[in-house]
Amino acid sequence: MKIQTIWEEFLTIIKGEAGSRVVDTWFKAVSLRHWDAMTQTVALEAPNKFVLDWIKNNYSLLIQTHLSRLLHVDKLKLTFLLHGAVSEVERTVAGAVTITPAFVHMPEPTVNKTEHSVTSVRQRGTVNMRHTFDTFVVGSSNSLAYAAAQAVAEKPGTLYNPLFLYGGSGLGKTHLLHAIGNEIKHLYPKAVILYQTADRFVNEFIHAIRFDKVHKFQEKYKAVDVLLVDDIQFISNKEQTQEAFFHIFNTLYDSCKQIVFSSDVVPQDIRGLAERLRSRLAWGLVADIRSPALETKIAILKKKAELSSEFLPDDVAHFIASRAVSNIRELEGFLIRVMAFSSLTGQEISLEVAEKVLGQQTVVKSEPIDFNGIMKCLGNHYPYKLEQLRSKDRSRDIANVRQIAMFLVKKMTDKSLRDIGIFFGGRDHSTVMHALSKVQEQYDADNNFKAHLQQLEDAILRDFR
Repeated sequence: MKIQTIWEEFLTIIKGEAGSRVVDTWFKAVSLRHWDAMTQTVALEAPNKFVLDWIKNNYSLLIQTHLSRLLHVDKLKLTFLLHGAVSEVERTVAGAVTITPAFVHMPEPTVNKTEHSVTSVRQRGTVNMRHTFDTFVVGSSNSLAYAAAQAVAEKPGTLYNPLFLYGGSGLGKTHLLHAIGNEIKHLYPKAVILYQTADRFVNEFIHAIRFDKVHKFQEKYKAVDVLLVDDIQFISNKEQTQEAFFHIFNTLYDSCKQIVFSSDVVPQDIRGLAERLRSRLAWGLVADIRSPALETKIAILKKKAELSSEFLPDDVAHFIASRAVSNIRELEGFLIRVMAFSSLTGQEISLEVAEKVLGQQTVVKSEPIDFNGIMKCLGNHYPYKLEQLRSKDRSRDIANVRQIAMFLVKKMTDKSLRDIGIFFGGRDHSTVMHALSKVQEQYDADNNFKAHLQQLEDAILRDFR
C-alpha cells in the first residue's frame, strides 16, 4: 500500500473517532513527509508552530496508535517538522520514502486578467500596510485564528480555503485580513490581492447594474488571486448580490485562489443568507476570536505604545487594561487619551496621569469564568450533581448533560481538551472531542436547543459580572 494511501486511510479513521471538525481544522493542514521502515520513524510536517504544537500535544497517542497498526509495526516513532525543515533521518538515512508536499511555491497568477481588471483591483481595495502579523498581539483568545491566518498566507489556496474568521467588533478580524494580504504580497509580489468590505461590494454591484457594467464588475473580482472580504454578514437579505458573489466564489475556489471572510457571527447564524452560499462560507476553517484576557490586553497596550515610540509603565498598562471595554478599539482609545494628555501637558505617562484622564468610574470586576462557576450554574438547571457528571455513569440523560457541560467549558474558558477530560472524571481528549461534536451538531440542527444553550451561557455570564 502506498504511503499516501495509508495517510488518507488514517484521516478516515480519525474522522470517525474524533470527528470531521478535528480533521478539517488540524489534520488536513498536516502532511506525512516520510516513513522510514528501518528506524520505524514517521515524520509529519505542519505549516506553523501553533499547529505543530497542538497536534503534538493533543494527538500524538492517537497518531501512534493508528499509524502503527496501518504500517504494521509495534510502536512507531514520531517526528514533527515545520514546513521546509529537514529532519535528521532525511539527512542520514538512505532509502527513506519521502513525500513531497503538494504545495511548494504559489505559482504566478494564472487567471486570464485584462489590464483593466487588474488596474481596477490595484486602484481600490488595497491592504493597510500598518496591519501585519508582527503588529498583531497573540493570546489564548485569538491563537487559532492567528495561526490559521499565517498558514493561509504561507500556502494561499491550499490550506483552509476559505478561511472564515468570526468574533465581536474590534477584536482584530480586520487586522488579520490585512496581515494576510501584506504577507502574501511580500511572499508573492505578483499576486493580485483585493481587500473589500461587504457593504462596499454591495454598493459596487448596485452601481454595476445601474450603469450596465455587471460584466466588468465580475471580471474585476474573478481576476484576483486573493480575495479578503470583511463583514460578510452585510450581504444578507440581498438576493441579487448573493447570486453574483456565489458565482465569483465558485470561480475563485475552482481556480485555487485564496478566499478569506470575516463576520461577527458564524455562517450558520447569518440570517437572510442563501443556503448554498452559507455552506460555502463554512467549507474551510471557521475560527473564532474572543475577547482578550487581561494579560493579552496588557500586551496589546504595550505593543501599541511601542509602535507610537512611547514607554508605557506596567502599572499604567494594568490600570488601562482593567477598564470596562468590550473590544480592542475602546482599549486603544483609552491609551490614546492618556498619551495625548501626557504629550499636551508635558508630563510623563504615569498611573497618576492615567487615573486623572480615565477616572475610576470604568473599573469593573474581572472574575474569570472557571469550571466550578459553570458547574454551579448548570446545577440550577439540571437535577444532577457534579459527582454524577464526573462518574462513569453513561445513562442517556447524564451523558447529554455531561456533553453540554464540556461544550460550555470549552467555549467559555481557555481550558484545553486534556484539562476538560481530567475534570470530568479523567476522560481522554477524544471523548471530549466527541462530546463537542455531538453538541455542535444538535446546536446547528435544533433551534430550540440553540436557544436553550444561549440561555445557559447568559446565566453563566450574569453570575460572573
